[in-house]
Amino acid sequence: MNPLRRRPAAFAVNDGRVVVSSSTDVLEAQEREVARVPSENAVANYRQFVSPWTVVFWLGFGGLVALGIALAITKLVQALYARSEVLGWVGTSLAALTVLALIVIIFREVRALFQLSAIDELRDRAAATIVSDQRAEGVAIARELLYLTRKKPLLARSRQTVSAHIHDIIDGADMVRLAERTLVGPLDREAKRLVSAAAKRVSVVTAISPRALVDMVFVFATALGLMRQLAYLYGGRPGTLGLLRLARLSLAHVTLTGGLAVGDGVLQQIVGHGVLAKLSTRVGEGMLNGLLTARLGLAAIEVTRPLPFVALPKPALSDLATDFMREVSGEAPVQTASDSSPRSATQSNR
Repeated sequence: MNPLRRRPAAFAVNDGRVVVSSSTDVLEAQEREVARVPSENAVANYRQFVSPWTVVFWLGFGGLVALGIALAITKLVQALYARSEVLGWVGTSLAALTVLALIVIIFREVRALFQLSAIDELRDRAAATIVSDQRAEGVAIARELLYLTRKKPLLARSRQTVSAHIHDIIDGADMVRLAERTLVGPLDREAKRLVSAAAKRVSVVTAISPRALVDMVFVFATALGLMRQLAYLYGGRPGTLGLLRLARLSLAHVTLTGGLAVGDGVLQQIVGHGVLAKLSTRVGEGMLNGLLTARLGLAAIEVTRPLPFVALPKPALSDLATDFMREVSGEAPVQTASDSSPRSATQSNR
């Protein structure tokens, strides 16, 4: 039994079933309990570290750019008034519409950034509640998750289940686990499907595309689209700045967790069975691009997910790679090793 969760009980000193644990055993049990909660300390530190001089630079640079644009528009409107009063009024109206649209866009971008920050805060609070086991905080997290998923018809029955248990006497950690299994579990399955589909699409397109530049553009666009889909799936509404923020955090997560190297034994297993040796250079590189896309998608899931992985297992690359690689190897044209096209030589040097 876990010494951290043992219920009070009466026992005799000479009872043979009583086992005396040393303080070292208790400390090790505490370390295991804390280690069960997914830790994103490295990514969190990366996310929270912002140099004040960087903020000052971008504020100053943005102010100068805004003043330059305003001055150019003012000169343009004055020139239009000098030529014709009608043209002046037309220029003024267009400038006003542009300013109004810019204000709306800025408002939406700021609101999206605040929403993404709220999801990050919710995930951090859930991780802390798993350790503290405070019931009030667990109920508050469940309520916020219900509000976050209120517009998802897929979770209608799941929301009813969580709402029915919201007033039950349940510990805070168990409430978070219940919300994760009931509300986030179906979203995880859909997220895995999106990542697998994106990885397969990248593998097929990069295997048959004629140019390496096309590969880079397609992979970049697919990765950004996948991050936006995952953010929408888990309740976020990222704009342009929010999408760039998600991309930065996902790349930081992949880098800090050692995910740039395609691991989980998938690539080693493929090479060990000689699968890549039977495929052409294009198909092999398409598979590698698909694996890296899947790795980036899994990192994006952890960044956009409103709760940490506690009750549910964290998806691994091996969960997604086998199916799409089997499909790609069956769909893509297999070429011989004697393919000496210029792109093959270029790809072999990349």
